This record gives sequence, structure tokens and C-alpha cells, in this order.
Amino acid sequence: MIRFMQNGIPQTDYAILAARIKAWGNALGFQAVGISDTHLDIAETHLLQWLADDHHGAMDYMAKHGSKRARPAELVPGTLRVISLRMNYYPQQIKDTREVLADGSCAFISRYALGRDYHKVLRNRLEKLAQQIRDEVACRCRVFTDSAPVLEVELARKAHLGWRGKHTLLLSREQGSWFFLGEIFIDLPLPIDTPQDNHCGTCRACIGICPTQAITAPYQLDARRCISYLTIELKGSIPVELRQLIGNRIYGCDDCQLVCPWNRFAQRSIEPDFAVRHGLDDVALAELFAWDEATFHHKLAGSAIYRIGHEQWLRNIAVALGNSPATPQVLTALQTRSKHPSQLVREHVAWAVQRQSAAPVQA
Repeated sequence: MIRFMQNGIPQTDYAILAARIKAWGNALGFQAVGISDTHLDIAETHLLQWLADDHHGAMDYMAKHGSKRARPAELVPGTLRVISLRMNYYPQQIKDTREVLADGSCAFISRYALGRDYHKVLRNRLEKLAQQIRDEVACRCRVFTDSAPVLEVELARKAHLGWRGKHTLLLSREQGSWFFLGEIFIDLPLPIDTPQDNHCGTCRACIGICPTQAITAPYQLDARRCISYLTIELKGSIPVELRQLIGNRIYGCDDCQLVCPWNRFAQRSIEPDFAVRHGLDDVALAELFAWDEATFHHKLAGSAIYRIGHEQWLRNIAVALGNSPATPQVLTALQTRSKHPSQLVREHVAWAVQRQSAAPVQA
């Protein structure tokens, strides 16, 4: 226990404890650890306006929790501080991302989803850190990793882990944005860190590169147009006017991160769990479209992609095939799913077949 005496009563030295927590976090594989208070008044105002503008689309869970997302002590009663942590994820060995995006016959999957599901990896590490804290001092703490109504970017910003970029993601001078975030809500008055300054300057690269112009202004994202939302969060039909803009992206989109100057300084992950699985960094769309449901479950078990299910997987790939260079092989692949039991799949296959049929065939 970390103790000192005050008026003859043992007290916890929270500054020493905070330093140990950061050291323990680094030892568990987190590249940065910071501590913030729970005051998120300004962020709450922005959140409520974003919801009022309906920019969350079909993500009803964003509105369901209301202000609780911006009030940690309502989510976990007694919370005084939030420990924020980040862990690098960009794989060591990976096909050049720009080459994949440029090859219309190849499937692009957001780089965070090529390995093991980050929810499982981070939660395991966060629980270990939380237990180390409990072993050191009596406290109540609860861990989160994109698994509850938590304003993780704002909390990480307040904890000195980075600043909010114009694409709304957290940016770090040392790591760009290729990292995951996790949090520990705790009921101890730990000393807090000073938020970082914003270093985006006049750069608007992320705004200009967005394929669907989902970044409507600096720090403003209309999720309804975001390819990550369209391919992951949206469960129904993808708006026709946006399908062509999706290109070959079948799960997520990294364009705004690829063009960000700060990602030139990013370090690749040393975590084996984030290594590419099943060659998903360089695989043909037609090959993935041929996976039956059993193959999908077998190949993607333990992956974040598994969560969208086989039907949505086929929907996404059908759109990408519709956008790919027209060849007899692509048209044949699409026609194998033209009578799929799912109306959602059939609709997107029909759209893709129409596009392929109208395009000049490449040898």
C-alpha cells in the first residue's frame, strides 16, 4: 500500500499511485496512460447538438443513453477520475494500403480489423491493470473499451493522450491516430494530467480526402455518410447515391488517417494479436464473396468483423464488386448470389450486376 501519515492517520499518496498506474499500463502494452477528471460539459453540448442534427443516423444507442455518455459518475456512481490508455494497432507486416485501395478487384478492410478483435485484447489488459490497482489500494473501478456510452476521445484529450483532429479522431504527435483507446473509471482523487494543445493548424487534408464528404466541417462528422458507418453500423440498405463512392472498401475506411501528416510518425504495433489474419490485407473481392456462412464464421471468429454477420458481409462485398473493373469473372461471382435468401443481399447484388453490365468489359 502507498501510505503516508497525516495527523496520525494513514493516507494514500495519490501522486505515487498515479505514477505506478502509468508504469503498470506501459508494462501491459499500452503506449500512453493519462488521467482526467469527469467534467465534460462542453463535450456534452456538442454531443446533444450532433444528436439533434440526426448525424448519428441509425445508431439509436447514441441517443438512448442521452447525457449519461458525458457524465461518467452517472454511468458508474462514485467515479472521480478516468484513466485513459492507448495501444498501437497498425500491423508490422501488411500489404501497402494505398496499393490495395487502388486495386478495384481487391478488398479493403480497415487496418484496425485485420487481426484479433480489439475489444477482447484491450479488455483483458485493462482488467489486469484494474486488478493491480485494487491490489494496491482499496477502490472501485470499472473498465471500458468502446463497450459503453463513454466519450473516449474527449476523455483521452483531457488526459494528455492527444488532441481531437478535424476528422474527430484523437491525434498524437508520437503515434498519429493508429491506436485503440480504453478507459478505467475509478473512485480515487488521482492527480489529473493537462490536456494537449491542438496541432492540426490550417491542415484540411482529412476533410478533402473523405470519399463521401462525411466530414462536413472541421471537427464535424455526419456519420450517415461515413463509410465506416455504412459498412459496419448500418444494418439495412446502403443509400444508392453513396454506393459508388464506397469503392472497394468492405469494412471501414481509413482514408482520413492515411492522408494525415501526423501518421508519418506512427509506430507499428508489436502486439501479436493485431497481426494480419487469413491474408485479409491482400485478398480478392470475388474470393471473399464466395465464402459461405460457415466459412465466414470459421475464418472471422475472434475478429471485429465477425460482429456484422455474413449477410452484411455479402452486402458490402456486392457493392465493392459493383464498383470493381468489369470482367466476366466479377459478373459470374455476383450472379452466384442473385437468388440469395436475403432480400438485402439480392438488392445490392442486383445493383452491382447492373453496374457491371453497363460498364466496358476489361480483358
